Amino acid sequence: MKNVTDELQQITAEYAARISGITEKEFSAKPLPNKWSKKEVVGHLIDSAQNNLRRFICGQYESLPPHITYEQDFWVAANGYGQTSSEDVIQLWLLINKRICDVLNSMPKSNYEKVCNTGNDSEQLRSLQWLAEDYVKHLKHHLNQVIPGSFDIVYK
Repeated sequence: MKNVTDELQQITAEYAARISGITEKEFSAKPLPNKWSKKEVVGHLIDSAQNNLRRFICGQYESLPPHITYEQDFWVAANGYGQTSSEDVIQLWLLINKRICDVLNSMPKSNYEKVCNTGNDSEQLRSLQWLAEDYVKHLKHHLNQVIPGSFDIVYK
């Protein structure tokens, strides 16, 4: 888990600064009416972080695997990231990822293989270790949408 949190800390520190350098016009521009702006992509990363933080905590103590799903379009719209200040979006993204690192760093190794159900329609049990590793891959995938070419990753 230490490798995951070290990488996450490095990425969020570097990319918070890089994202802050994007002009407001570019950060807020929607490529198409039904597509997220770069700001909304970062908002999606905040929502993903919130849902995964809950998985990382609840997955350690609940007797049955917690069923924590995420309806990404609803969350992004409900949070109104497009109308939120860029500074607030970036700061919240940075802070929620610091919180994830703290939780993962304090997680006992005995809890790494505990599972959480992330499926919307069918049961998808994933270990907390797998979720943490996947979280970083997902983060890189979306950072490529904000700053193209940042990571050499294929994420499905």
